[in-house]
Amino acid sequence: MTTLKTKVAIIGAGSAGMRAYREVTKTTDDVLLIEDGPYGTTCARVGCMPSKLLIAAAEAAHAGSHTSPMGVTYDAPKIDGPAVMHRVRSERDRFVGFVEETVEGWPEQHRIRARATFETDTVLSLSDGRRVEAEAIIIATGSRSNILPFFENFGDRLIINDDVFSWDTLPGSVAVFGAGVIGLELGQALHRLGVRVSLFGRDNLVGPLSDPEVLAEANRLFTEEFDFHPHTDVQNHRRTDNGVAVDLVTEAGTQTLEYDYALIATGRRPNVDKLGLDNTTLDLDPRGVPIFDVQTGQCGTAPIFIAGDVNNIIPLLHEAADEGMTAGHNATHFPEIRRFVKSAPISVVFSDPQIMMVGETHRALTERDADFVTGAVDWFDQGRARVMGVNKGLLRVYGDRITGRFLGAEMIGPRAEHLAHLLAWSLQSRLTVSEMLERPFYHPVIEEGLRTALRILNANMQMGAMPPPRCIDCGPGA
Repeated sequence: MTTLKTKVAIIGAGSAGMRAYREVTKTTDDVLLIEDGPYGTTCARVGCMPSKLLIAAAEAAHAGSHTSPMGVTYDAPKIDGPAVMHRVRSERDRFVGFVEETVEGWPEQHRIRARATFETDTVLSLSDGRRVEAEAIIIATGSRSNILPFFENFGDRLIINDDVFSWDTLPGSVAVFGAGVIGLELGQALHRLGVRVSLFGRDNLVGPLSDPEVLAEANRLFTEEFDFHPHTDVQNHRRTDNGVAVDLVTEAGTQTLEYDYALIATGRRPNVDKLGLDNTTLDLDPRGVPIFDVQTGQCGTAPIFIAGDVNNIIPLLHEAADEGMTAGHNATHFPEIRRFVKSAPISVVFSDPQIMMVGETHRALTERDADFVTGAVDWFDQGRARVMGVNKGLLRVYGDRITGRFLGAEMIGPRAEHLAHLLAWSLQSRLTVSEMLERPFYHPVIEEGLRTALRILNANMQMGAMPPPRCIDCGPGA
C-alpha cells in the first residue's frame, strides 16, 4: 500500500476547503486537497447562485404587480419556463466553471480525487487504496439536504433544492415542506413564476426569525401573497399516478391537495457519517460532529480542525470561508494555535420582502436573560419605502440598557440585505447606539427608517435622546 506523507491534508474542496488550501499554501507547499465528488462549491452548484438566478427571474415576473397605485399597470407576464431554467442552468454552470478552473489550476500533486476516512487522528485511508499520513488534518466536507424518513412515501416525486436547478422547464405545481431559508426563497420564487405552490411550515416559523413581532409580520405578509401554511398538520401523504397527494387537516376538515412534486427543504445535515470518526480520539456531539473550538477550529486537543457547513453551526459561504482561513492557519502552525475573533453574525433571506438578522437574535438575548431594550420602525409609513411602493415589514433593533451598545436586529422589509451590512459593521466596530446616530443619513433613503428605529432605541435606553422628528413630506418613518 502506497503511503503519502504531508504536513496538512484537507478533506473537501468546497468553500471552506478552498480557503483553507489558500491559507496553508501561504506557508507551505506540503499539502494535499482530497475530494471525492465534483469540484464546484455548494454555493455555486446548488446553493446561493442558482437560487438567486431563479429569484431574479421571479422578481422580473413580479415587478409590475405593485405599480397600479402609481398609475402604471402591466399585462400579466408571459413566463417561458424553458427559457427561465436555461438561464438558471447556464449561468450556474458558468459560476461552477470558475470554481473548477481555480481548483484545477492548483498544482496537480496537491490534488487527490478519492474518498478519505480516518484510520487514526493523523492517518487517512483513501478509496483508491492509498493512505495519507498528515501532521494535521482539516475536515471541510460540507453538508447535504436532510430528508426525514417521514417523506419517503413521495417516492420518485420527492425532490430537493439540488434537483430544482436541473429542471428543463418549470412544473405545474409543487408542495414545499419547510419554511426555512431554502423553502421560503424557492417557494416564493416558483409561485411568482406561475407554479402553483403550497408552502408547509411548522410552529409558525419563517426563515431564521425569532423576534415574535417580526415573525408575526412575516407570517402575515407571506400568507397574504401565496398559499403558505405556517403550521401544518399533514395527516397523510403519498405518491400518486401523476404526482403526489397531501392530506391536510384544517378547521374545515381534512383536505386532499395534489401536486406534481414534493420539494423537501427541512434543513441540512453535516457530511460526517462516512469519515470514520469513530477511529479517532475525538468527542462527538449527538449528530456525530466533532466537538470543536469555534475560535480556533480545533477538535479537542487533536491535530484535527473543522470548517464550513460540516461543523453544523452557520451554513453560510462567508462563515465557511472565514472558518477555512482559521483552520488553515492553525493546521499549518500546529501545535501553535491562534484564536481568531469571529465576524459579526449576519444573515439574509432573499425573499420579498427580504429578511435579515444581525448580531444577537431576540431568542438569544432572551435566553441569556440580557438587560436589553428595543426600538422599531414599521415600514408602512417610511417615506422612501412608500415612494417606491415597498412599504411592508418591520425592523426591530436591540441595545444594552446599561452600556448603550448596539446588540442586534431582526427585520423583514425593503433593502434588508443592505441594512444588514450597515448594522453588522456597526456591531463589529463596537459602536453604541448614540454613536451610530452620529453617522450621516442622506434624505430621502430607506436608511432613514433605520435611523428612526435607532432613535427610538436610544430614547428607550434613557440616554437623553430627543424623540424622532417627523418629516411632514415623507411620513413618520423618514
